[in-house]
Order: sequence, then C-alpha cells, then structure tokens
Amino acid sequence: MAVPQERLDTGAAEILADGAGYEGILTPAALGFLAQLHRRFEATRQCLLQARRQRQAGYDAGGLPDFRADTAAIRASDWTVAPIPVALRDRRVEITGPVERKMIINALNSGAKVFMADFEDSSSPTFANQLDGQVNLRDAVNGSIEFRSPEGRSYRVGDNPAVLVVRPRGWHLHDRFFHVDGTPISGALVDFGLFVFHNARALQRRDRGPYFYLPKLEAMEEAALWEEVMSAAEDELQLPVGTMKATVLIETLPAAFQMDEILHALRRRIVGLNCGRWDYIFSYLKTLRGHRDRLLPERGQVGMTVPFLKGYSELLIKTCHRRGAFAMGGMAAQIPIKGDEAANQAALDKVRADKLREVQAGHDGTWVAHPALVPVAQEIFDKYMPTPNQLGKLREDVQVSREQLLAAPGGTISRAGFDNNVEVCLRYTAAWLDGLGCVPIHHLMEDAATAEIARAQLWQWLHHADVPAGGALEFPDHAPIDFALFDQALAAHTHHLRSSRHPGATRADAAAALISTMTHADQLGDFLTLPAYDQL
Repeated sequence: MAVPQERLDTGAAEILADGAGYEGILTPAALGFLAQLHRRFEATRQCLLQARRQRQAGYDAGGLPDFRADTAAIRASDWTVAPIPVALRDRRVEITGPVERKMIINALNSGAKVFMADFEDSSSPTFANQLDGQVNLRDAVNGSIEFRSPEGRSYRVGDNPAVLVVRPRGWHLHDRFFHVDGTPISGALVDFGLFVFHNARALQRRDRGPYFYLPKLEAMEEAALWEEVMSAAEDELQLPVGTMKATVLIETLPAAFQMDEILHALRRRIVGLNCGRWDYIFSYLKTLRGHRDRLLPERGQVGMTVPFLKGYSELLIKTCHRRGAFAMGGMAAQIPIKGDEAANQAALDKVRADKLREVQAGHDGTWVAHPALVPVAQEIFDKYMPTPNQLGKLREDVQVSREQLLAAPGGTISRAGFDNNVEVCLRYTAAWLDGLGCVPIHHLMEDAATAEIARAQLWQWLHHADVPAGGALEFPDHAPIDFALFDQALAAHTHHLRSSRHPGATRADAAAALISTMTHADQLGDFLTLPAYDQL
C-alpha cells in the first residue's frame, strides 16, 4: 500500500506489512489530512500543555483552583448554545465501551439512546486496537459491521441502533505510531482525524453528526482548540459549519471552575456537559496532590453525595440548563453478578439509587457500562423524566462555592481498602499493557480512570502518611500505612496475578515494576498511561 513509511514507526510498519487490512483507513489522503491537522494545531496544543504544567506548579506550591476573574463577563452575561440536533434531544441512557467489534454491535443493539465508542479510557492504545477501532466504526457507519464468534454465533446491528458518539483521546496523549516532520501526532487528532475523514460525510447526510465526547479538558482555551480543529475539518471536508457536535466531559477539577467558559468556547456546536465522576475524583487527587489536608478516604466512601461531588454535579446542571445544554450524569460501573442473586440484587439497587439521585437532581441522561444495566437506568429515567430532557429544570436554588468544590470529606482508610487499591491498580495496568483497556474486577468494570484513583490514593496515603491520624481520616483497624505494607501487598498480588488466568497475567511483573516506581516517586505522576504507553 502507498503509505508514507516515514510517518509510521517500525512496529506499525511491520503490522501493515503483515496485511492487517488497514489499507482503507491509512490511505495517502487520510494521512495527508492528519498531517494538515498536526501542522496547524500542534504548536497550540503544546502551549496548552505547558499552561497545564504551570497551573499545576501553582497548586503544588499551595495555590487552589478558583473561578477566573478574567472571564467573569462570560459567566454573568446571557447567551445560549446552538440548537441541539433532533438525534440528541433524548439521551436518557447512554452506554460506553471500547471500539472492539463485538462490543460495538452489542452496544448499538443495547436499547440505549447513545453509544459512546471509546478510544480513550476503556481502550489500550496499541496500534492494532486503534486501527481496528477505526475499521469497526467505519463498518458500523456504512452498515456492514458484523461479527462471528469462534463458536459460530453471528452478531449484526438491529433496526433501531443507538446514536453513535465517539470519544477520542485527550490532548495530553501523543500517538507514537504516527509522526509528521519527525514529531508524534496528538492521539486526539489521530482518533478524530481518521474517523471524520472516512465517516463525516456519510453521517452528515443522515443527520447523525458526526458527534463527539471530548475528554480531560482543563480550561476554556483547550475547548477553543477543539472548536478550531472541528471548524478546520468541516472546511476541509466541505461540511456546513457546526455539523460536528460535541459533549464535553467535566472530569478535571480545574474545568469545574470553567463550565460556562467551556460551553461558550464551543457554543456553536456543544450539546452538553457530562459528570465524568471517576476521572473527576482522580483529578481532585492529582490537582491537590501537594495539599496534605485534602486527602480522600477509600474509594467506596467517595460517593456523589459527599459535598464536593454533590456541588460539582448540581453546578453542572444549573450551568448547562441556563445555557440550553444538556447535563449528563455519570457512569454506573457495576456489572451483573452471576451465581449470587443477593449480591446481584444489591448491586442493581445501588445503580437504581444512583440513577434516581441523578434524574431527581435534573440530569438529562446517564451512563452505564454494561448492556444489562440499560433497562435498569431507563426504568428510572422513564418514570421520573417523561419528557425527552429536563432543560426546563433550571436549578436556580443551587449555590455552589469554591470552598464546597474543594472540600475533602472525612472517612476511613482500612487495611482492606488499601489492599484493594493495590490489586485494582496492578490488575488493570497489567491488562492494559496486554492490550485490554476495560477490565472486570470484583464485579466492577474498571477502566483507566478508576485505576488512576487507586494509584493516586496510594501515592497520597503513603507520602502523607502522618496526616490522617490527626485529621479527618481514620484507620479503623489501626493498620499502619507505609511503604513496607505497600511493597508487601504489591508482591503478594503480583504473585497471585502471575499464576492466575486473569487478563494481563503475563504482564504482571512489568505492571508491578511500573506501579512501584510511580508510587515510590517523590511526585505523583500526571497519568499512569503516559509511562505505560512506552511498554505497549
């Protein structure tokens, strides 16, 4: 195939030489389109990443996030976003998952209103995974996608599939398999660029976008970059301005202080904001990593009713509805528990309670991770939201302060909670290194966000181990949390994983070495996936 090999690293070129079937995706024209995007926007991306580092340095030095003084006029003035497309006006239940072929078919057939096809937190970005995902989505868009299992079972998309929304990688991730002028291309631009190049015109003809979920934004300037990228792509592909629509995940602590500004920057094409709760908890930990008074208790105690999460979700609803945008709820990570009806019922009850809280608060829809949870969530939203959405629920009663968004809840850190964090972090990382980005562990669907919570908590608990005893956190079983305990737990779980049949068993030692290095480091690393990426 006529692929400019200087744009691909050796490993990618070898995969292509093996006849992997990517010729229809990596055409010279498609690669040229990526090169255009890279040359036009890479310098801006790097400036925005540098601005992130500067803000974080300020937080590490004792500063705290706040609402911006220079954008007060945007928050105070009256404006609304562009009208929402008909296909996205009812989003009461959305299902998410990686861009794996069978998963795409099952998600499109799940009964959910929307399927978010994920190139990001639930995908391990191997070259094959990312390119297979592009092939699979192309086939889904043109109606030819099908899958036959090794047992001979056939899977096809039914008559009323979910609306497709694609999540590319975040601005912070590069793609080491694609280079232009000797520089890696942004992973976000690779995922976005290949998808729109091959599918945008077909989707536009059917009034189906293309539609996107945009992850990991920290500031309005990062949203503005997406506006420029989408506008440039529309121009190049000869699409009407505003054809591409976006929903932004508010999953970083700094972004919670700029919701109005992010909506404003994308006002020609934004449809809504989403409470990306798990990444948001991770971002709270990461942003405030240097603040010894901001530690969180173990993950199971950090639910959406604690003040900093309740305030964030209610502020999101108020902000979105004031501007005519949707306020989407968060992920239910539970998966069915087979063989234990009582435990399964308890898990479903947690999902129902979570979705009831969301719909009564004013959310316009919610997320689930497993098809079996679609009817559970839909039952709640159908009962309490008989209309397609709740844009009329303005929540003018909500008043959320900076202090509430930053308040650390009290709670406990038990030996079992500490041990669970070690296990989740290890097992997920090992599976990710083995090419799997979405892993069931103890009846929860874990992805990069939940693994990052476990990793960040371990780092904070260990490096600020002297704080909880005299602060808001308690050790109910008086277990000392120190590096000896961490090393012991990591070694035990590594041995168990290595001898198990769990995903990633063959990468247990590599995962353990990476986790050990990052946990012992003097500073909490920004993302687990950055150093792990070099080992894929």
